[in-house]
Amino acid sequence: MIDLNKSISMKGRISLITGGLGNIGSSIAEALAQLNSDLIIVDHPDMDDSNLRDKLKKFPNIKVYFFKSDFESEQSRKKLVKKIINEFAELSVLINNAAFVGSREIEGWGVSFSNQTTQTWNRALNVNLTSVFELTRDLTPLLSATKKGSIINISSIYGLIGPDWSLYENTSMGNPAAYAASKGAIIQLTKWMATTLGPNIRANCISPGGIERNQPKTFKDKYTLKTPLKRMASEDDICGAILYLASDLSLYVTGQNIIIDGGFSSW
Repeated sequence: MIDLNKSISMKGRISLITGGLGNIGSSIAEALAQLNSDLIIVDHPDMDDSNLRDKLKKFPNIKVYFFKSDFESEQSRKKLVKKIINEFAELSVLINNAAFVGSREIEGWGVSFSNQTTQTWNRALNVNLTSVFELTRDLTPLLSATKKGSIINISSIYGLIGPDWSLYENTSMGNPAAYAASKGAIIQLTKWMATTLGPNIRANCISPGGIERNQPKTFKDKYTLKTPLKRMASEDDICGAILYLASDLSLYVTGQNIIIDGGFSSW
């Protein structure tokens, strides 16, 4: 019979979270801290880590390490990897969560297809895809050292389905091609990792649906209407799947993409 307490415990393990200071990343960090995982939090140099530091103080039994890296820079990514390899002998979980999500203020991003630029396309793929490839490749020896390393890549439902543009009418929101292409590639890269890095490393993917933040009411109302569970997601909805894939509860699960969208993509 399965020992749930033993299978769910992350005590003595180290989990690395990229984009760890953002909304999803910080929620994942707190969730893993509850299972007693030590944490490596990685995010952009401009991000303030004070809020997450304060939240993690309530978990005195774990160790937390903060690293800064600009994932648009190959040199910065190389420096990060070098530091991690120098400081840690093994790594239990790698969560590739960092993403270029952009905004309408970035030229060629949240605009019509004809105005989306190659420069911004390349920036998005550099962060959303190339950094995942490089980081995973270079940290594979640390993950393999545990004999049961777990890679968790964060994709999106827009790596699976196309956007319904009626949701975006009368809003300033967009859905750039580069985001969809990079997230779709992450799903396939996950399957490649699973068949290449086993048996000592598992690789799985999570594809969240829309997470409620401060979107316009017209968007949220339309999105909710298209969702069988009649609401947008929260960060907590994502964490359950993360804990499952990070822990020994999923020791025979690899190469999978778990869609967490309230049924949005089921129509």
